[in-house]
Amino acid sequence: MIKVNDLKNGVVIEYDGKLMQIIEFMHVLQNKVAYVRVKMKDLRTGAVTETALKGSDSAFKRAFIDKKSMQYIYADGAAYVFMDQETYEQIEIPAERLEWEKNFLKEGMEVMVQFYGTEILNIVLPDKVSVVVTTEPAVAGNTKTNSLKDAFLESGFLVKVPMFIENGEEIIVSTLNGEYVSRAK
Repeated sequence: MIKVNDLKNGVVIEYDGKLMQIIEFMHVLQNKVAYVRVKMKDLRTGAVTETALKGSDSAFKRAFIDKKSMQYIYADGAAYVFMDQETYEQIEIPAERLEWEKNFLKEGMEVMVQFYGTEILNIVLPDKVSVVVTTEPAVAGNTKTNSLKDAFLESGFLVKVPMFIENGEEIIVSTLNGEYVSRAK
């Protein structure tokens, strides 16, 4: 059990029957009443909730999340298939649970898969990935400004890139916000 005053960023607790990961917390003293303002993410649905917890609230059960490195193999339309490289065991994750992550997945990519017991929660992508883009050529005269143009990743995801990026070029993209970071080396 973990007490309200011991909550920290990244800790996962069972709250109202849900697995909630603490994203932010702040101890507050208002009118001589102390409480903790908490922002939590539901690991099953991805929904973010904010609430205030009193220090006198009961303790919460701490949930221990296991992470396993797995390789993305392929998508069959309804699910994405990952393989444990040690045991060669394969798991499927429904496509609707990976709406954001699917934009950056490439066959052969290693990701961390999060488990709670035998339940598969989600995947954790690397912070940055290298991808090939499809884009239109820059308009003459526009290459010296900070102008951006549209480029599409292999998955079809739209990214804004500098004008000097050419069609078929490999770039680095942040998986956290989907923004261009740099050219791949």
